[in-house]
Amino acid sequence: MPYAEGKVKRSDMNLRPHIPRLRSKLLAWYDSSGRTLPWRIRPEDRDAGEQANPYAVWLSEIMLQQTTVPHATPYWEAFLTKWPTVRELADAAQDDVLAAWAGLGYYARARNLHKCAQLIRDQYSGEFPQTEQALLKLPGIGPYTAATMAAICFNEATNIVDGNVERVIARLHAEDAPLPKSKKLLAGLAAPIADPDRPGDYGQALMDLGATICTPRGPDCPNCVWSFACQAFKDGNPEDYPVKIKKNRPIRYGAVFALMHDGRVLLRKRPDDGLLGGMLELPGTDWGDAYPETPLMFAPMKRNWEKCDAPVKHVFTHFELWLEVFRAEGDGGAGLWVPFDDMTDYPIPSLTKKAILQALKN
Repeated sequence: MPYAEGKVKRSDMNLRPHIPRLRSKLLAWYDSSGRTLPWRIRPEDRDAGEQANPYAVWLSEIMLQQTTVPHATPYWEAFLTKWPTVRELADAAQDDVLAAWAGLGYYARARNLHKCAQLIRDQYSGEFPQTEQALLKLPGIGPYTAATMAAICFNEATNIVDGNVERVIARLHAEDAPLPKSKKLLAGLAAPIADPDRPGDYGQALMDLGATICTPRGPDCPNCVWSFACQAFKDGNPEDYPVKIKKNRPIRYGAVFALMHDGRVLLRKRPDDGLLGGMLELPGTDWGDAYPETPLMFAPMKRNWEKCDAPVKHVFTHFELWLEVFRAEGDGGAGLWVPFDDMTDYPIPSLTKKAILQALKN
């Protein structure tokens, strides 16, 4: 059976006769109305002789994890300008890669990006493997990215499923099994429809449908090429899908200390592993369930520390962080003194930049 629960849904059985029409209508829509993206080879580009660049596609897919297209695009362009090939990225210093990544968040992606580039340089002679299964063995490449790269770059018939696709498929079937537990189920429902002849175009078309038509709020159902077969549209409740399990994001608390002198701030490097690994941060406390009762005992040195007016708040995937910021003037201390005007040259995450800006306000 193709689904995690071992059952074929009635909606899937009813949908099977429509599969050829679903494919043809979606691809025709993509040919005329699909998005033009910097890393994308559209059908007309391919007809003109252009081919997908696996390195450029890989960069875009890693950057687009948890990041929007408008936010990721300038980073993608900057990476290709600085490191035009995967070999050049592999030869770069990790700190330079982290500095170029700063602002994209989820910094494990950058560390895995660099590690993957080095592995491709050392074990694959600078060329990406060309199958979904081989791509899955590379660091930082999961099922979605492997399927996407294999289809777009190497024309392998794969089943590309991202968040947009999950939403489209959930509505198509009026599938009420909640995410994230239903990911395998939705992937199974998507698989029979995937086009084997134009796998890259089909996958990108379905993602575009979710991004531009079958949107989370206010889907444009009258202009959707799949509305003829969509159960949620027929029922009049597309926004009810996909069903998601709501979780409360816990809040964690801590304190950081901004020591500033002569246009510079004292920073330290976080451990390479874990959250924000390898990035620079202000010295501070551990993060816990409450603010530290005596935060100044954790200060890196004795100074006339002044507490800033308001805490800095930052949202991570699984929790929200509130940091009290303390500032002082003076030199000395162990760490790296970074000029305020040159912070973009260093691997400084947005959380640390927020705290530095808060310290500068006071």
